[in-house]
Amino acid sequence: MRLKLLSFHLRAWTHFPAQILLGCGFSGQIPDSIGNLTQLRYLSLNLNGFSGSIPPSIGNLKNLYWLDLGDNRLTGTIPVSNGTIPGLDLLVNTWHFHFGENQLTGTIPPQLFSSSMQLVHVLFDNNKLTGAIPSTLGLVTTLEVVRVDRNSLSGTVPSNLKNLTGVNELYLSNNQLTGPIPDLTGMNALNYLDISNNSFTTSSVPQWASTFQTLTTLIMENTNLQGEVPSSLFGLPQLQTVDLSNNKLNGTLNLGSSPSSQLELIDLHNNSINSITLGPAYSMELVLVGNPVCKQSELSTYCTSASSNANYSTPSNNCLVPICSLNQTSSPNCRCAYPYAGSLVFRAPSFSDLNNSSYYHLLEGSLMESFKSLPVDSVSLSDPTRDSRNYLEVSLEVFPFGQDRFNHSVVSAIGFILSNQTFKPPNAFGPFYFDGTTYLHFADSPASSRSLNTGVVIGAAVGGSILVLLVITLGVYAFRQKRRAERVTEHSHPFASWEPTKGSGSIPELKGARWFSFEELQKCTNNFSEANEIGSGGYGKVYRGSLLTGQLLAIKRAQQGSMQGGVEFKNEIELLSRVHHKNLVSLVGFCFERGEQMLVYEYVPNGTLKDSLSGKSGIRLDWMRRLKIALSSASGLAYLHELASPPIIHRDIKTANILLDEHLNVKVSDFGLSKSMGDTDKYHVTTQVKGTMNLYNLYGILDPVIASGASLGGLEKFVDLAMHCVEESGVDRPTMGEVVKEIENIMQLAGLNPNAESDSASASHEEANKGNNHPYSNASLFEYSGGFAPSKLKPQ
Repeated sequence: MRLKLLSFHLRAWTHFPAQILLGCGFSGQIPDSIGNLTQLRYLSLNLNGFSGSIPPSIGNLKNLYWLDLGDNRLTGTIPVSNGTIPGLDLLVNTWHFHFGENQLTGTIPPQLFSSSMQLVHVLFDNNKLTGAIPSTLGLVTTLEVVRVDRNSLSGTVPSNLKNLTGVNELYLSNNQLTGPIPDLTGMNALNYLDISNNSFTTSSVPQWASTFQTLTTLIMENTNLQGEVPSSLFGLPQLQTVDLSNNKLNGTLNLGSSPSSQLELIDLHNNSINSITLGPAYSMELVLVGNPVCKQSELSTYCTSASSNANYSTPSNNCLVPICSLNQTSSPNCRCAYPYAGSLVFRAPSFSDLNNSSYYHLLEGSLMESFKSLPVDSVSLSDPTRDSRNYLEVSLEVFPFGQDRFNHSVVSAIGFILSNQTFKPPNAFGPFYFDGTTYLHFADSPASSRSLNTGVVIGAAVGGSILVLLVITLGVYAFRQKRRAERVTEHSHPFASWEPTKGSGSIPELKGARWFSFEELQKCTNNFSEANEIGSGGYGKVYRGSLLTGQLLAIKRAQQGSMQGGVEFKNEIELLSRVHHKNLVSLVGFCFERGEQMLVYEYVPNGTLKDSLSGKSGIRLDWMRRLKIALSSASGLAYLHELASPPIIHRDIKTANILLDEHLNVKVSDFGLSKSMGDTDKYHVTTQVKGTMNLYNLYGILDPVIASGASLGGLEKFVDLAMHCVEESGVDRPTMGEVVKEIENIMQLAGLNPNAESDSASASHEEANKGNNHPYSNASLFEYSGGFAPSKLKPQ
């Protein structure tokens, strides 16, 4: 895809906050006009074929959070401002500089870094950069990952680099650095340190190397080390790999009495070690080939090259693995299917033991959590390897739920989650990208339809010669099957129990809801498995299910002790089937057979408002979003009160019964206590309101999520409205229609558009994430901010 098409994208998407164009096949230069997209928060152009220099105009993108230009063919220098021309040093609010795997030249400009920057990632690896590492890098104390390896950097390492006490991964390897080995004392957060293949002054193993309690990997190959290796080094509790090969180490190697239980590899090949002392707990791989000690025959086991086999593959979940047909693969749940596959590429993982299954189990769980709103059965990881760039590549397969293949929309959704920074891997894996393969087995593929049509034509032509002989046989068979089906229907028809003579009332009159057989719901929930359970209560349990069409369902299955009588169950589904409003959960259908009572609703992925207000869901709700939720909830209730015929009173409104969809739109749910009102008693509903409000110190009792945020326009009027909604006498309370109008007025008077999205959803991200220990924490970059406190609004 050429430059001209990219320019079209830039013109068309001027107001979009994100430009995620990863792996789109672009080539040519990045247009300088990209600097006009001043509202951009995310700019990911990695894994393309861009050439030429980095446009200085990117420095105009003052709101940029994520800048990824990696894995291209970019040349030239890193641009900085000069008074008239912008540069990347102006991006003080940007957290991510990902420029690795290009052909950038020149020095790293000292002006690029300053103490006012918010950077957490500086990835300049695998380029052609020259000159010294600028001392200004040590001013950016927010840094957590630094990769400047595989360049041609020279000179000494700045002494103030040890000020970066939050850095987890530090790569300085494969350069031409000189002078003393850098003093990293105090960098106690280090997990992965690689300073190998440089020309440092000859010295012993530095003392600071034995002090980092979180260190998993120490690589100091070819760094002019001499003397004995301190035994204290091997006792670091998290240590997995020590590579001190190709140095001048000598004397006795003493592994100590209690080396780390995590140790997997000690590589000391090509040194001058002449004896070793092994402790009783020794079990790791030790490589001493090329040392004088290998002349002792009894130590031949340790005198071979290091092995690099990593054979992890997601195991099956205690089930019998089936034999699958061509191109199908067995999932961890032992189901044959066509998975969506690709590679997860991690640019700076914090570990080196690729056989440690605990890391991959964490990654599998994190992936499934990200796919929870999609019809995904399971994920499988395999073949972890370190490539030539020292990136970790892991093969990923995502398996469909409820069918053997995905449709187009689900594959697109999976790709979006993995490519748009909505998926946050566990901290150990760090920054990543996803390189997906082409999916050839869509359930809704036009090619499949054409193949099917061709097969039908061929089958008809071949079968035509014997069609006459089969007509009579098929006719008899069809007649018998019809009679058999009629007999089965008589026993299993959902309305068979509703016979007026048996006191069950007339057959339900449904508007849009459908009947599901028990077998159908059993299949789409994997036999009501515990893994698909998404809720429970006194009535029973709720399960996630998926139809063959890919539609997700929430299936509420009553337990024996809570089941209603036939009349009551019929009344409930009749009531729900005629409720159709954008702010009410839709009833898809029901099941009433085999002694079961199940209600099938649309699936609402973001859970309850209660979970969001309590912080359990990870979604943060600002004042505007809370007003919108209140408005939408009131709109749904106003529909029930004033437009449903006959009117319906919910009678159980609470934050646990208000659900949020993928766009945080409200869906009022759980009509189990609802009551249908006839015209005669429409205005004679009596309720007793419990409790009173302390209106003093109103701002002191606010949720701190909104109390410390932007101006809370309309708060007092909103509280006044809430107080009117809980008046003791029902006649003194406003109708829900009046509540809707008043909230709309409150929002307009406060300068808030009831139809607009929350602008602070992205603007408050930096502040909201200051407390996180890692940029890949559970706090999503795509969280919304917005809600009303659970005790403040009780209009019924």
